[in-house]
Amino acid sequence: MSESSAAKRPPTIDDVLRLRAAEPVVSAAGEADGDAAGDADGGAAPTRIVEIARLAGVSPITVSRALRQPEKVAEAKRRKILEIVERTGYATNPHARALRSGQSNIVAAFVSNLQSQQFCLAVQGCGEVLEPQGYQLMIGQTSYSYAKETTMIQSLREMRPAAVMFTGVIEIEENRRALRALGIPIMETWAYPRDPIDMLVGFSNIDGGRLAAEHFAGRGHCRVAFIGRRSGRGALRLTGFREGARAAGLDIVAELSVDRVGSMVDGRRALAELLSRNAAVEAVFCANDLLATGALLEARRLGMRLPDDIAILGFGHNDVAEELPPGLTTIGIDSRDLGRQAGSMILQRMRGDMPPEPIRAVELTLTHRGSS
Repeated sequence: MSESSAAKRPPTIDDVLRLRAAEPVVSAAGEADGDAAGDADGGAAPTRIVEIARLAGVSPITVSRALRQPEKVAEAKRRKILEIVERTGYATNPHARALRSGQSNIVAAFVSNLQSQQFCLAVQGCGEVLEPQGYQLMIGQTSYSYAKETTMIQSLREMRPAAVMFTGVIEIEENRRALRALGIPIMETWAYPRDPIDMLVGFSNIDGGRLAAEHFAGRGHCRVAFIGRRSGRGALRLTGFREGARAAGLDIVAELSVDRVGSMVDGRRALAELLSRNAAVEAVFCANDLLATGALLEARRLGMRLPDDIAILGFGHNDVAEELPPGLTTIGIDSRDLGRQAGSMILQRMRGDMPPEPIRAVELTLTHRGSS
């Protein structure tokens, strides 16, 4: 097994799609939810840190410090902030009272898919840093759904965690504004946009797609295909794959969209569909390892020899990729290390300090195994 890294150059900026609004969130009664800014019962939204900051003439982070670590804020400013807190009723929420007293110890971690080993490793790495310091991770799953993401972000206003981490970046502008308004550390990951909400530990998905095309070209494959989501990170990897294929003179003969990725079964079905339409495909880049593992199993079921009849490349690095014959070639990162870095930065912010590098890039690597 050999392992190679992406070219030593600054990461390419991921031009993450920004959306103006979420898809409607349907309640159990079948009715679409209302404005994300309002309370669930239709009442007025509670006073937020950003409003307290406006009234006090300070920044939201200063308000957060005054509530968490008052010794780090000048007495005059602290008194003014606490006076506004009392006057506005900010501390009537029990979670807000915990925040005010510095006792909030919950860090919310939202993962795209709990079946992804990479996401779970990242959260574990984050926990390895935060838990010894008395913080606890509370995990939620967005399932790549804008509606679920929006609902979870709305719930943060009442829950008032100490910080929030996402295995992804937030695309919906309303959700980005809502997170900023919380006045707590926000960590985004798994991409490299130019404008994260607060802090970011990520990598360029566009570079990952280019690396896939370069690998196929180096192995002599000419007729290639893509399987993945056409939104979010999948779209960015496809963009890079197209650019890399064009530069290397490869022919992308098929692009198959899989909008919801839940398990390896989705990869099996996707490869079967792709081959039924494009029998001459020589190599397939799957935008995540669940798809790639399913595709590898389907290719074996069909009696295809890898990589002679078809080459398969995944994205993610998981234990199954190495153990499943003939071994799945993958592009990925050290997910646990990403989580540890994210946890260290979150901890630094919760202690009232700004990390010297609020935006960090981790290294992409390609691990070559028998599937390509």
